[in-house]
Amino acid sequence: MKYNRKLLAMACLFLLPVAESVNAQQITGTPGSPSATTTIDGNYIPNPPPAFGGEINLNAKDSKPWWPPNIVPPKGAPNILLIMTDDQGYGISSTFGGVIPTPTMDRIAKMGLRYTEFHSTALCSPSRAAIITGRNHHSVGFGVIAEQATGYPGYDSIIGVDNATIGEILKDNGYATSWFGKNHNTPDYQYSTAGPFGQWPTGMGFEYFYGFMGGETDQWTPFLFRNTTQIFPWRDHPGYNMITGMADDAIQYLKQLNAAAPDKPFFLYYVPGGTHAPHQPTQEWIDKFKGKFDMGWNELREQIFANQKRLGVIPANTTLTPWPDGQPEYGDAKLPKWDTLSADEKKLFARQAEVFAAMSPIPIMRSVGSSRPWMTWASSIIPSSSTLAATTARAPRVRPSARPST
Repeated sequence: MKYNRKLLAMACLFLLPVAESVNAQQITGTPGSPSATTTIDGNYIPNPPPAFGGEINLNAKDSKPWWPPNIVPPKGAPNILLIMTDDQGYGISSTFGGVIPTPTMDRIAKMGLRYTEFHSTALCSPSRAAIITGRNHHSVGFGVIAEQATGYPGYDSIIGVDNATIGEILKDNGYATSWFGKNHNTPDYQYSTAGPFGQWPTGMGFEYFYGFMGGETDQWTPFLFRNTTQIFPWRDHPGYNMITGMADDAIQYLKQLNAAAPDKPFFLYYVPGGTHAPHQPTQEWIDKFKGKFDMGWNELREQIFANQKRLGVIPANTTLTPWPDGQPEYGDAKLPKWDTLSADEKKLFARQAEVFAAMSPIPIMRSVGSSRPWMTWASSIIPSSSTLAATTARAPRVRPSARPST
């Protein structure tokens, strides 16, 4: 899981943007006052509590109160947006050569870096557990998806207190942390409004959660929660859709955070259900892709391959894999070429692609684009089967008695 570990190290330590100033403690306000703040060196998470700095004598007039300082990130620490899309291959978004437009991601890529070796476990819960902890998925209880947990070490769907998430690390460094969308990292036998909530997002370092539990949900009437309370927004808002609804909630969350604490950086983990089944975008977005895939999958494959070479996300000397047409190396498997399909088949498959595409760009284009005034875009990370990011960092040490940070 080396790529996930690298990704976590980079994301966690965006709060250490200038190497020379990382270890220099930054203090504001009068030490001992309720409004005093301090940074921490990041060597231990959680940071050891400071010793009492006041005085206690036999009476109040001879005593001096003292409040521990509030922990804040270093000055200039960037906002961090981590987006994981679901069930998307490397050639989906335009940022990595696909034909589905993701213009906001394209702008971010031009300002940062495209990483091309994101390690996927090819399963939902395991990839998610690895990316939010920086550990091999077996080390954090997710050798399989949560619903198939077996109760054995590495397969019990429990991340556990000895494995900190990126949310907890950044929260302990003074960030506002939030999780929007899919949560497939809570044991399914703990899907209860009675708790326990230690393995819910709010119990794993994410102060705010708006999303659904499990691998998939109806996008019109989702199994939806705000923090640990189940909510039913479609009752008051006919036509509610989860993909657009979570974008709206994320935008509102950022607006409120910016109004209440404009200097406080945020870490926002954005994990839409798209494009996992069921594919249920709004008609408005389906209509945007009408006819966009009528060329068929053979020509589309060639287009994506050429785009990826042009962008440099695959080597210039890469050759396209031969089409499966009964070759022994493919186990004699065959896939029909587009020009061999009937008119009805072409119409069906083109329509399926349009609906799939409509699920893909909505969350990223709306939430990232709308929140842009408060974002530091060099700190955006958007993995699917690829990773978009920009930073370098070092990893903190762990106190034996604390919840580890790596």
